[in-house]
Amino acid sequence: MRDILDAVADGDLSPAEAQAELSGYARTEAGRFDAARESRTGIPEAILAAGKTPQETASMAATAVETTGAALVTRADDDAVDACKTRLADEVPDADIERDARARTLVVHASDYDAPDLDATVTVVTAGTSDAAAAGEAAVVAEEMGATVEFVDDVGVAGIARLFDRLEELRAADVLIVAAGREGALPTVAAGLVDVPLIGLPVSTGYGHGGRGEAALAGMLQSCTPITVVNVDAGFTAGSQAGLIARTVSSARSES
Repeated sequence: MRDILDAVADGDLSPAEAQAELSGYARTEAGRFDAARESRTGIPEAILAAGKTPQETASMAATAVETTGAALVTRADDDAVDACKTRLADEVPDADIERDARARTLVVHASDYDAPDLDATVTVVTAGTSDAAAAGEAAVVAEEMGATVEFVDDVGVAGIARLFDRLEELRAADVLIVAAGREGALPTVAAGLVDVPLIGLPVSTGYGHGGRGEAALAGMLQSCTPITVVNVDAGFTAGSQAGLIARTVSSARSES
């Protein structure tokens, strides 16, 4: 503790960084940021912009970069992104900021951030273009955890020959995230053709009875092939689970 206090006194550590070191979290204008989550669980703390004001989101993003060197914002609209960029321009002007408008994510890295690097590949598969938002969120999370992320897009069962054309890519992955809406058939079919852990990501596309992802979720839960299933549009959860599997694979490779 004395070392931390001395570092604050010398100006080498900010009060927020010191609080994060001592308690595992840092207080912000919008609540507490769990700065120790990644070291505790292997999954980076994400800032959910939905339900927060743009200023609250920006406050937490700035604190995330200050205490961990990085920030991951999910479900971010234009106002939240603009607020984050404005605040970070003042507080962390040399930060690298990357936005994925379709996935609604914002990733920020300080100039001295040491990003994780895993020797493992997560392949994100979509049934159709409409599944890209949830799949993109999953991809961003897995990439932030250090995995190499590959994409196999638009291989839904309505034109199943498209899937067969890409099977070698799916089989080469260490873990698959398969996003599908409507009846959610693609993960079930793909799991019967590969020997790779597969996470089904139901997407809220479709309409009528079973729309908004309900049919996709039910279909994946009832899959006759062994898959893991997350909630509707839960890209963050799918990406986190894939990242943890990738980390285990990478660790095993480094020990062999």
